[in-house]
Amino acid sequence: MPIHIQTEDFDLSTEVARLRANQPQVGAVVAFVGTVRDMNEGDAVASMELEHYPGMTEKSLQAIVDQARARWDLIDVLVIHRVGPLKPLDQIVLVAVTSRHRGEAFAACEFIMDYLKTQAPFWKKEQTAQGARWVDARVADDEAMARWGISSGQPGTDSAIGLPPEELG
Repeated sequence: MPIHIQTEDFDLSTEVARLRANQPQVGAVVAFVGTVRDMNEGDAVASMELEHYPGMTEKSLQAIVDQARARWDLIDVLVIHRVGPLKPLDQIVLVAVTSRHRGEAFAACEFIMDYLKTQAPFWKKEQTAQGARWVDARVADDEAMARWGISSGQPGTDSAIGLPPEELG
């Protein structure tokens, strides 16, 4: 179950083929690719910069993959998250899940993405015509996470994760 934080782009076909290689028991592969949009909150986005907290990020992603594996019978999981400067149309994240059956793969992939949007230690700064701004978490993302029985204020989570890197101690 590889987890990669990287600046370079990824190829969906290559990554899914690698995930499935020599795994004849795989009956389902579900993959989600998130991309940079050209608009956010009504403003044109020229670029986005993603930052993370090395070490904390990988540990956080591993914890959610472990939770997904405890909830569903998964064969393998791949998470690739890019950091650094990105432009509209660039790929940001890939979550791919393999299992014997599609229901488990769909649920686990959605669970992992909901977690990434609310609790993983990544920070996004957009460049718009009005200047640079940090992207705040959305209420809809918190609501999506709550349906899994996890909230952003749940004990055991780091409440500082929502802060931009310069505000961390």
